[in-house]
Amino acid sequence: MKQNVGNIERILRVCAGVILIAIAVFATDLTYSWVGWIGVVPLLTGLLGRCPVYSIFGINTCKYSA
Repeated sequence: MKQNVGNIERILRVCAGVILIAIAVFATDLTYSWVGWIGVVPLLTGLLGRCPVYSIFGINTCKYSA
């Protein structure tokens, strides 16, 4: 599976995903519980290094393809 997400972007995606999931977990009311599900997407794409939306549009921010 070829990567299409660069290293800096991967780090930013993982951080954003973790922050969104933490907001959902530590929210005092259930109003923000849905934010955690949105945080799963950048977390997974950052960990895997592959973004399906990038594949559809032919975008590649990775300098090398593994």
